[in-house]
Amino acid sequence: MDMPKMPARLFAVLVVLSGFLTATGVRPSTAEALSDSLWFDDSPVTVRDGRLSDGQGREIVLRGYNVSGETKLAENKGLPFASVADAKKSATALRALGGGNSVRFLLSWAYAEPVRGQVDTAYLSAATEQMRAFLEAGIRVYPDFHQDLYSQYLFDPDSWYTGDGAPKWAVDAGNYPDESCGICLLWGQNITQNEAVKRASYDFWHNAHGLQDAFLTTAQRTMSYVKEHVSAAEFAGVLGFDPYNEPHAGVYDSGQTSRAWERDVLWPFYERFRTRMDAAGWQDKPAFVEPNMFWNANISFQKQEGGLLDSGTLGPDFVFNTHFYDQKAISGIFMPGKAGDGQYAADFGTVRDRAAAGGTAGIVSEFGHPLVGTVSDKAPTVLKAMYQALDSRLPGSSWWSKPASSGSVLSGTQWQWDIYNGRHHELMNGNPDKVLTSGDSWNDEDLSAVRLDDSGTAVLRQDARLLDRLYPSATAGTPVGFTYEDRSRDGSTTLTWNPVPSSLPNVSRLVGSGQYGLLLWRSDGSSAPTELHLPASFPTATTTVVSDLGTSYGPPAYTRNTPIAAAAEPGGTGSRRLLLTAPGNGVLHYALVTNGTTAPSTTLLNAARSELSAWAAQRAG
Repeated sequence: MDMPKMPARLFAVLVVLSGFLTATGVRPSTAEALSDSLWFDDSPVTVRDGRLSDGQGREIVLRGYNVSGETKLAENKGLPFASVADAKKSATALRALGGGNSVRFLLSWAYAEPVRGQVDTAYLSAATEQMRAFLEAGIRVYPDFHQDLYSQYLFDPDSWYTGDGAPKWAVDAGNYPDESCGICLLWGQNITQNEAVKRASYDFWHNAHGLQDAFLTTAQRTMSYVKEHVSAAEFAGVLGFDPYNEPHAGVYDSGQTSRAWERDVLWPFYERFRTRMDAAGWQDKPAFVEPNMFWNANISFQKQEGGLLDSGTLGPDFVFNTHFYDQKAISGIFMPGKAGDGQYAADFGTVRDRAAAGGTAGIVSEFGHPLVGTVSDKAPTVLKAMYQALDSRLPGSSWWSKPASSGSVLSGTQWQWDIYNGRHHELMNGNPDKVLTSGDSWNDEDLSAVRLDDSGTAVLRQDARLLDRLYPSATAGTPVGFTYEDRSRDGSTTLTWNPVPSSLPNVSRLVGSGQYGLLLWRSDGSSAPTELHLPASFPTATTTVVSDLGTSYGPPAYTRNTPIAAAAEPGGTGSRRLLLTAPGNGVLHYALVTNGTTAPSTTLLNAARSELSAWAAQRAG
């Protein structure tokens, strides 16, 4: 059907007016109706007052995955994906199935600089286009020059293990001993037991053969390339850069402690990297800096003092970035049973405290647990406990009695999101007699939350109730406390670690056996709404919200004047969000979001609201 033609002069006026409204941050209502990107979605994220913050001043929480371990492999030449089409498929699934709003995007130094001093722009071009697939899906990105065990080129073709990271020329520059880990049950033991890995790491940190200079130059060229080859709007979605994965000294100098190494060797490297970021035009984006990788190990003989304790106030140029794996659970020896309620509250509380002491935001950029093998039965409870600890520093058993002690909601990216899981074709260390196809095809790991089924469709390998979670992605004001009961499963057992207390019978009746989340926050007078990601298990039409702002069953479409509303998340992947526009400055607000009782009566909604109002005034006021 042909539409009536618009007079040219009127069309020109509308184009100019539209450009003016967009430039001033005001958009026509018709644009809001037609687009899944709203007026507050376009600003970059920075560190402000010790938290991740957007241009509206809202506190941002990042949740997502690492993309991807495929970067560690040679089969796609150090790229996460075989094609941009696969990157788009992965991004859509990550948003729609995995509930993620951000990714840690792995890059390879070996493929970025295969010849010393020569950056491979074909590799950078392919990596940038794959990165753009995520940015276009509304997913924020922070790249990471990834390394494990320094380099693949340290390892023999018939070795039990492999590495990734540094190019061959960097290994050839050193005179390293033949690699051997001795009796090693886990690949990570190479870090402290394999002399080749230890000496190569030492050389990098001490800039032997100019290795660190070369790396920094390549990193700067990479950042410059990305900035020049994405749009301004896409670059706003680039969060920052992770300079170096899981740093470790390799070998300490005589009398040097891990804490002194962080102060005298690691931190100066981060300051040098920060300078390169500024030179590349990334001056408004933070470096996601990691401490000594063993600073928060939960096995005593692995733990080494650190956490950037002597680096002063990190401030807005840096984010405190760490990893956490339960080595006790992975060992199969030190934790014989399953994880339970509050299992990692103290571990993740330490991350919060260290970030706060550094005057910056914190993120757990890797966490996870094997999904295949002798300890895989622990995965449902270990991952639930880790997500619980990201949400709150309290166990579920005490959350309702002292929600104001819940602490900040931590950002985190799970390891990992690899659509090729179980479908690899990797020649381990280039050996045609060792072709790896199962799991992640790297050092016997199998942690990917996703795979492709026989039809080529992305499907989850873990419980969707665990992965696709309700969380406050943007809070207009100051979060006071948050909890989410996902009702995820361990086999046939429903894991309920945070039941609604019997003192709130109407709230309990409203929730029933469903999932629920509860956010408490103090508003800051902003006109931008507080946002919560709505999992696929929370269809808009059957989602219930009980808040001091009102009650709603099936929230309406968002407009500026609607206190409780729903909208699509940016990117066109079908993911959705709940939008709560709260008045006042410093006013305590609450919102319970549940998919429990179907079509609850007005009487039940009002009774639940009355209970929650009294509870919030007493417990969080």
